[in-house]
Amino acid sequence: MKQTCQDAAREALAEKTAAKSRAGGIAVRPLVLSAFMGAVSAVLMAMEFPVPLAPGFVKMDFSDLPVILGGFIMGPLAGMRIIAVKIGLSFLLKGTVTMGVGELANMIGSVSYMLPAVLLYRRWHTRRGAALSLAAATACAAASALLYNLFLIFPVYARLYGMSMDSIVAMARVTSPWVTDLFSMMLFSMLPFNLFKYASVSVIAFLVYKRLRRLLKGWSD
Repeated sequence: MKQTCQDAAREALAEKTAAKSRAGGIAVRPLVLSAFMGAVSAVLMAMEFPVPLAPGFVKMDFSDLPVILGGFIMGPLAGMRIIAVKIGLSFLLKGTVTMGVGELANMIGSVSYMLPAVLLYRRWHTRRGAALSLAAATACAAASALLYNLFLIFPVYARLYGMSMDSIVAMARVTSPWVTDLFSMMLFSMLPFNLFKYASVSVIAFLVYKRLRRLLKGWSD
């Protein structure tokens, strides 16, 4: 009887603590989980590696995996928090060698990948819906990357470093004979690279999402 009373008291205390943590509409557990997944994402971002047949100035990483998983589990706002933590910690962990341009591209790419996937998955909350959402997000992110790289990232990078666009195009031409100018570089080098990158993340996310959701049950509420 004494043990039963003690267990009931502990449960009541835990319930009261949970209620306090939600005071003012703030849920602590999702914030903690977002911070943790953002930290994992920052570590994965630091573990970048070159990909065969891709230009030497682009690197592959899996930092969007925690972003998309967190978005699926907790929603788009949590996905945005994970992206913010990822970029902030990346600056702290390794600084920047691109004057922030590479980090800006990574952030825009993460948002253009995560948001369509999460919003579509919320509408079609099935296994098939998850597959279609990830496929659509892969296409959206790759197409978006073509546009922001063409009109923003590469022009800004070239200006900051005093490089001519021809010299950047020449580096990409080494891996693709179809590259002749900036637009063809986007089409024949950057687009295939980004399709491969986001498709790889999507396949892994599709395979592990359900297991991770069960594992983190209670932390996303």
